[in-house]
Amino acid sequence: MANDNWFIRAGSRPEDGWTDVVDGRVEGWAHTGLRTGTLSDGGELRLPADAVERIVVPLAGSFEVAYDGAAGTGSQVLEGRGSVFDGPTDVLYLGSGTEARITGSGRLAVAEAPTATVEPSTYIARQEVPVELRGAGQSSRQVHNFGTPAALDAVKFIVCEVITPAGNWSSYPPHKHDTNVAGEESNLEEIYYYETAVSRGLSAPATADPFALHRTYASDDREIDEFREVRTGDIALVPYGWHGPAVAAPGYDMYYLNVMAGPDPERVWNITDDPAHGWVRQAWASEELDPRLPYEKESVR
Repeated sequence: MANDNWFIRAGSRPEDGWTDVVDGRVEGWAHTGLRTGTLSDGGELRLPADAVERIVVPLAGSFEVAYDGAAGTGSQVLEGRGSVFDGPTDVLYLGSGTEARITGSGRLAVAEAPTATVEPSTYIARQEVPVELRGAGQSSRQVHNFGTPAALDAVKFIVCEVITPAGNWSSYPPHKHDTNVAGEESNLEEIYYYETAVSRGLSAPATADPFALHRTYASDDREIDEFREVRTGDIALVPYGWHGPAVAAPGYDMYYLNVMAGPDPERVWNITDDPAHGWVRQAWASEELDPRLPYEKESVR
């Protein structure tokens, strides 16, 4: 049976002006957090100076972040983007103990992980975001690695975002990271924040209902069985277990923001594939990358 703790329908956890807030108050959740919000000119959203590291990620629109704390003081304009399907955005990392005031117009997400250790607040420009084209054929997707160890000196979390063209499978083959095996597998919670839209270049009626699919299932004796239809703003939590695929339905592009962190001393993403499906990776060598990729800002939908 599906557990309502592991699926947050868009708008079901509002708090202090934020559309949704996910943190350790969710039963069974401890190491990651996420805030989503919408601003119009004249409005503001605030982040308290908690023992939490954060990344501010524009989803659609532009923002200014005024921040102050042990990790630094300043004000940073985030150029942002028109939509999550316009390629990478610039982002702002806020070290633990930093309060912030966000103004601007559009939609944004804030990835979080509890930690008392302070790393300096850091701005990452759009052109500095590592872009990875992963997989091949109908497993082709585009990954923006702005919050991974190679791109950002953070304490606990690993943050990235993925664009999957209509009809493709992402987060595939199914894999897990729920057990600490040194050098082989990490123990990481994971958040998936989803957005869906009519695929670029297609004309759809006003009744179109963009959606995608999310799957999580048990890897050991810990019970979990999630198979969800997801839309813009929905959040899927993966506390443990095999997860994948995330499927972009034909006609609809899919985006998700991933936030991962856990109790391990090392900040690393090591995974184990479901042995029933891991062989699929070998087939990519004989397939071409989806020619629709990369999705870039210049490509107008």
